[in-house]
Amino acid sequence: MIYIIFIIGLILDYLTKIWAIDTLKGKPDITVIKGFFDLSYLENRGAAFGIFQGRVYLLAAVTLLVLVVLFVNYVKTKKKTLLFTLSNALILTGAVGNLIDRLRYGFVVDFISWHWKEAYYFPTFNVADICVTVGTGLLIIYILKEVD
Repeated sequence: MIYIIFIIGLILDYLTKIWAIDTLKGKPDITVIKGFFDLSYLENRGAAFGIFQGRVYLLAAVTLLVLVVLFVNYVKTKKKTLLFTLSNALILTGAVGNLIDRLRYGFVVDFISWHWKEAYYFPTFNVADICVTVGTGLLIIYILKEVD
């Protein structure tokens, strides 16, 4: 199951980023919900929230290290519950999706923009980021359940 989630997630991430490049790059944002949600092309040359700008090789190396640790941990874990498998699949998917962008373009394609009118903008993100975030949340839940 981990492989199916991984492949579907990577395809979805790839297709949405290609769509963003073809549809949004160099063009005005697409407003989905006025004052709240836009589709807006952004080339993120850093990591989460724009940190480590321009450090492509450092970020790629850290991502590869995280991928190896996660994969080895997954393989070594005897009790592979659905929650554990899903969380690992999503984190791996997101990490690989953004790694592909970094190595291919030198930046990560982001395009989902949530904001509150003009007062607050959450950092623009993509499908891979959603996978990492949801996967991490599920992994935290798994760990908390296992501690009990």
